[in-house]
Amino acid sequence: MTTTQVVRPAGAGHESLYVLLLCLIILTVAGSVVALHGEPQEIAALPSHQLDARRDLSAAEQGIYADLRVTLDEIHLLQQEQSALPTPEQLADEGFAPFAQDASSVSRGGHRWQLLPSAAYLGLSQAPATSGSLLMRVQGNEPDIWLNRSANLAAPSDLTDQALIAAGWQQVVAQFDAGVTRQHRH
Repeated sequence: MTTTQVVRPAGAGHESLYVLLLCLIILTVAGSVVALHGEPQEIAALPSHQLDARRDLSAAEQGIYADLRVTLDEIHLLQQEQSALPTPEQLADEGFAPFAQDASSVSRGGHRWQLLPSAAYLGLSQAPATSGSLLMRVQGNEPDIWLNRSANLAAPSDLTDQALIAAGWQQVVAQFDAGVTRQHRH
């Protein structure tokens, strides 16, 4: 007589359940570690007379702002050579944006640039809906740039902060926070 013994397969259902539970535990632990070590994104509030260069400017205004920041170094070099600030015409002849009259300057508002007696460049916008008028005071190595989106502006005679604020100008500032630099400050 032959004896037949039936061997049941191992319970695959229980093994799958244990693997699933282990995965769930790993994901829960990883998620809680990330949540506990994450840095909150704090955006510093600006005074009402200031605009953030990244968040508050139109694309055309951002382009002109970036051009002015870059051109400031060239302005300083030409100023040392000439012992005076270069005129917007000289900067345009050298091809420095935003002073040069080209297709991009037209699409960004067609600014008419002038050098004010108090060491400042004023670009009056011909299309305020596209870009506001910009004023760059040349003081030191960092640009001091102001924006006014009003139409039919005249050149300001007083370039002090308080006079510009009273006339509706807003200072453009570049904030470098963790959202911009992607660096962790510990």
